[in-house]
Amino acid sequence: MTYLDATGTTLDPEPDYTRPRFELPGPSRAVMLRRLQFLYPGAAAHATLTEIERLLQVFHARKPAAWIDRERAFVPEDRFTERDVMLITYGDLLHRRGQSPLKTLGDFCDAYLGGTINTIHILPFYPSSSDRGFSVVDFETVDPLLGSWRDIEALEARYQLMFDAVINHVSSGSRWFAEFLAGNPEYEDFFLWFADESALTPQQRRLIVRPRTTPILTRYDTLKGPRFVWTTFSPDQIDLNYRNPRVLLKVIEILLLYVRHGADLLRLDAVTYLSDQPGTRSIHLEQTHAIVKLLRDVFSAAAPHVALVTETNVPHAENITYFGNGADEAHMIYNFALPPLVLHTFHTGDATALSAWARTLEPPSDTATFFNFLDSHDGIGLMGARGILSDGDIERLCRRAEEHGGLISHKTAEDGGAVPYELNITWYSALNDKRSGEPLGIQIQRFIASRAVALALRGVPGIYLHSLFGTHNDHEAVEAARENRGINRSIVDYRSIMRSMRHSKSKKYRINRDLGRMIRTRTSHRAFHPNGPQKVLSLSPSVFAVLRASPEGDPIVLTLTNVTGSGHRIEVPVAEAGGHTGRWGDLLSGKGFHAEKGRLSVPLGPYEALWLEPSPPTAADRPRPSR
Repeated sequence: MTYLDATGTTLDPEPDYTRPRFELPGPSRAVMLRRLQFLYPGAAAHATLTEIERLLQVFHARKPAAWIDRERAFVPEDRFTERDVMLITYGDLLHRRGQSPLKTLGDFCDAYLGGTINTIHILPFYPSSSDRGFSVVDFETVDPLLGSWRDIEALEARYQLMFDAVINHVSSGSRWFAEFLAGNPEYEDFFLWFADESALTPQQRRLIVRPRTTPILTRYDTLKGPRFVWTTFSPDQIDLNYRNPRVLLKVIEILLLYVRHGADLLRLDAVTYLSDQPGTRSIHLEQTHAIVKLLRDVFSAAAPHVALVTETNVPHAENITYFGNGADEAHMIYNFALPPLVLHTFHTGDATALSAWARTLEPPSDTATFFNFLDSHDGIGLMGARGILSDGDIERLCRRAEEHGGLISHKTAEDGGAVPYELNITWYSALNDKRSGEPLGIQIQRFIASRAVALALRGVPGIYLHSLFGTHNDHEAVEAARENRGINRSIVDYRSIMRSMRHSKSKKYRINRDLGRMIRTRTSHRAFHPNGPQKVLSLSPSVFAVLRASPEGDPIVLTLTNVTGSGHRIEVPVAEAGGHTGRWGDLLSGKGFHAEKGRLSVPLGPYEALWLEPSPPTAADRPRPSR
């Protein structure tokens, strides 16, 4: 993203009501009203739109004049560029005595990520009662154990930020739920509840698709008697009821607050479960898509630089529906099929399945793209690869993860049984067996080659903090957290990390050096712009090959990644690589190659990645005139 400079983007603390009042353009108003009429038939739709417009007017009154000027110059097609690479982290994964964790995070990024990472996804930093931040007690404050809004805004002055919009549910310890328990009529319909647990029939329960195996209804005693509330994720996470327009309005107000504090991207956490409806699967409901589209309308009007990112860990064909028509829903979606496919590729030494799937990747417009991540704070999700990999392939991924010290989490299937949902393992451990006795150099090469796949693909790449360190599984953290996902969430000592990053023979130093070089190369080359075309080549099952080009068609880069531990010589037909004859140079190593007789012959070492760019022809390359 290239919208705002480093002067800070937070809005003025006090609104200026003397400036001309913001008014929704007629076409925008009509579209929003149509969506609201679908959600809230009757007079409620008009009343809700009136209140949304009021919220936007107050938001507009806080905008500095410089921000308004920049909005006028904003180019949606350059919302994402080749310079965008995102770090994914909790606010407290780095610990430094006597300093707020958010300040420590900023110090680390400044020291080691300059020229590589320009965007930070700070996982939920709000007060929370469980689920490592995803059971939010108060949406509007920063957890004091992490820091303050001042720390967030200081980061925002140097980096683009993605905030989590955890808008499916609230903590049972939140004020909203406390008001519900106390019988406050204003909050009675903030949640979906039943007076009798049997009101949700066994047939209805079997229909529900959800990523957990805990009971769907949880009993709470209220002033008005027992209530059985809908809890998709856990008994502590109470689902919000979007059939109540006041819930939607409150959420919009909170999201506008996040933008005031510097959010450039809003991650809609597990948004596929946003709408609950007895008698349906309660997943991908039309109401959910309508709400996401309405949020897109809101931010297109209020803050056009803000991107909506949908996080939907579901099969790929379902995932991409959140693009809408490419201009009316998510700006970016998590590419959930990528991690298990890359893992399968490196385990088997065969890029066939990955290449076939990658050929289908086509963002629907120049204003929407994929978020290409391999690991995150959660495990390696398996749902995205279902329908692409066979059940046997997925079972083999599970077995290999367990052999490498990982764990498996399950979800409730449509038949009521439990099926593997994600691999709980660090990305480094998923690729490398700690007990194998392999040389460290080979393990690092395999690890870097896997990252090269995500960096080469069209979209915006994301890297979890622990991948910068090559972290192994943390079983002590699993025991301490009493959940499988703790295996990938170790808190590390800042000074220890800094010492290790300076030691030229350490794993952390070598990963940071090699990965940093690759990222810097990517961010400085126009061929990696998300709107540039890509062509996946079939050269060998052992090699993942992608030809990238700038949006203008030139320059181009041919990326070759050897997914095996053996060397290979690859013959690239020049006609498949843009027709360039003559010299090609590797942007990563500086090595040179020469195309002859219509073919480019390239030797690849074990787990080697080459990014080849054709050189301008020299006199020796030009055909000689006939005599």
